[in-house]
Amino acid sequence: MGEVARLFERTEAPVEFEPEALRIAEALVFAAAEPLDEAAIASRLPEGSNVSAVMAELQRRYAGRGVNLVRVARKWAFRTAADLAWLLSRDAKEQKKLSRAATETLAIIAYHQPVTRADIEDIRGVAVSKGALDVLMETGWVRMRGRRKAPGRPITYGTTQDFLLHFGLESIGDLPGLDELKGAGLFDGKLPPGFGVPAPSDDAALAADEDPLEETAAVVEAYGPMDEAPEPGESGQGEPE
Repeated sequence: MGEVARLFERTEAPVEFEPEALRIAEALVFAAAEPLDEAAIASRLPEGSNVSAVMAELQRRYAGRGVNLVRVARKWAFRTAADLAWLLSRDAKEQKKLSRAATETLAIIAYHQPVTRADIEDIRGVAVSKGALDVLMETGWVRMRGRRKAPGRPITYGTTQDFLLHFGLESIGDLPGLDELKGAGLFDGKLPPGFGVPAPSDDAALAADEDPLEETAAVVEAYGPMDEAPEPGESGQGEPE
């Protein structure tokens, strides 16, 4: 029985790393103007350091402080503790609120990317105002990805890392699913049969049905001239902002 007891007493050995690695990682993230990925941090740590273990330990040490170490957009950054954010809110620059059209457009792009203007209009059931896409691109939350492999080759849109950083998401997969949205009271009444929320993906690589933004003779020959429909910043009809 003694041998069996000893087996149950065994615990996984802690990951070893030099204490200096913690100080270096802390200094790197603190001094960085933007969140840092683990590759950038690892390049400055002592050789052989387990960067994941170092960052996990550093995150643990900052867990109860006024500043927390958080992972957003697959990168590390120091942020004010969530329960103290109200203390600094009066010093923060007030941001212009998005219109309902821009908010709905952003949600569609986030969950359905890559999407074209026509895709957005089909989902919303109304024309997309040029102002809605203009605002989203000016904030840096939405980018032009490529062109759909279809006649007219319309531009496809997707979200950016700034979108993840602003909303505190480690990856696009952290967006709330259907159950979470229901729990937040965003769906009233009975949903239609088969209704669901897609699993979002912001893969930087072009999809199979996308071409690069740059025009090529081969693409023009295959799909015809570029779509003449107005893009963001150009004149066009749409709903009021």
